Amino acid sequence: MDRMIYTAMTGAKHILDKQATASNNLANATTTGFRAQVDQFRAVPVQGAPLPTRAFVVDSTTGSDFRAGAIQHTGRDLDMAVQGRGWLAVQAADGSEAYTRNGSLRMDENGILQTHNGLNVLGDGGPMSIPPGRNLAVAKDGTVSLVPDGSAATGLTSIGRMKLVNPNEADMVRGDDGLFRMKDGKPAPVDPNVMLIGGSLESSNVNVVDEMVNMISLARQFEMQMKLLQHAENNDSKAAQLLSMN
Repeated sequence: MDRMIYTAMTGAKHILDKQATASNNLANATTTGFRAQVDQFRAVPVQGAPLPTRAFVVDSTTGSDFRAGAIQHTGRDLDMAVQGRGWLAVQAADGSEAYTRNGSLRMDENGILQTHNGLNVLGDGGPMSIPPGRNLAVAKDGTVSLVPDGSAATGLTSIGRMKLVNPNEADMVRGDDGLFRMKDGKPAPVDPNVMLIGGSLESSNVNVVDEMVNMISLARQFEMQMKLLQHAENNDSKAAQLLSMN
């Protein structure tokens, strides 16, 4: 009976963990460039169980869904979508190099190119600083150009190039801040084949319908685990009554 209680309790706990993952995916269904988190259940044998069918159910994070989201045209000059595979390199809050697919960019009051949430966009030599000018343009390869103030509008001047990378997805891990990093902590090399689509953003790849169906299924599984606990409690009460009669 004790094994039944702990088995059901373990199942209920990890179902709640998986529900939290599904809820997070649904909450980010409209987040630009978001990659859905993928969790799966795995069976862990119960030590000393009389039958091999007795097993704990444990939720294990298997990684992320790296399928691309839909490209949405915005017409904004500083909106960039990565075409196909690849990532934008940014400076995380802790100073480390991280990677994102969210190409909604802006410039702060000091001319530093940043993401919409204030992370510095990295170039070949660090954070990209944009001098005062006009006609700012970003090429497909990430090269940023403009006409500096005081210059004749005869052509664009190259300011620098965004760092675009395309590491092996198996070598990347998602951080608590939602950004991806290399598992070994080293910066990924520049990939000249990564291209941008200007005036566009990539939507989240979360399938809302699938996540809602998953939430309903998990709720039913949780209810089943609760019923097992209730049966265990009833069995314990009946056993106590029989023992008291003796």
